[in-house]
Amino acid sequence: MSILTASELASMGFAKIGQNVRISTKASFHNPKNISLGSNVRIDDFCVLSAGTGGIEIGSYVHIAVFSSLIGAGRICISDFSNISSRVSIYSSNDDYSGASMTNPMVPKEFSHVFHADVTIEKHVIIGSGSIILPGVIAEEGVCIGALSLVKNRCQTFGIYAGVPARKIGDRKRDLLELEKQLLMKDKQNL
Repeated sequence: MSILTASELASMGFAKIGQNVRISTKASFHNPKNISLGSNVRIDDFCVLSAGTGGIEIGSYVHIAVFSSLIGAGRICISDFSNISSRVSIYSSNDDYSGASMTNPMVPKEFSHVFHADVTIEKHVIIGSGSIILPGVIAEEGVCIGALSLVKNRCQTFGIYAGVPARKIGDRKRDLLELEKQLLMKDKQNL
């Protein structure tokens, strides 16, 4: 993967950018002034981050895999140590599909009814390939979402969710919390 240089990243106009940010030259960013990136972030080929007025906030130690998209007017927050697998779509805006209004962004707002709601992905969340996250979702700390899932509702701490629509199918181990402490201690020693 060919990555953007530090000067290329600086010239893009992100709201904030941390250290060790590895972004593919093939990723796309819309409204980078509304996008904040922490440290130790990797964004792979063909990802699209389109920030609306709410913005997109990416924490530290985050990976967003190939062909993923984060799109919408609401705020999208991806917290530390989270992983967005390939082909995941996260939406903070959604058209009304009922037929009561028209759809798509080329239709004037007076003829459409778009729903906007913030999406929050808390620490240590992993979202499996091909999953879709709809506006208003909160994936609490440690949540695991299985591949090809449709998430419409809040996911509770350290739960394992899967399906269409996603439902809780189990509990996730918490061992990674101790590993986080060890990693952060190692980071502190390397300063």
